[in-house]
Amino acid sequence: MMEVNFKLKGILEERNMTQKELAKLANVRESTISDIVRGTRTVINFNHLAAIATALKIKDIKELMELREES
Repeated sequence: MMEVNFKLKGILEERNMTQKELAKLANVRESTISDIVRGTRTVINFNHLAAIATALKIKDIKELMELREES
């Protein structure tokens, strides 16, 4: 079975950006960003995903997430 892995934690670290800063830029609740970073979010709103990608200037969704075999 496949699972979705979000790369948001690494992206934020690379850009020296806090979850709070991203939440403000993307207009998404900070708790939502935190859940995505921790991998505890089981449902992702497409509008949130688009807002996060836009805030981070990500054009290719592969930069933000990947599919991988469930361990």
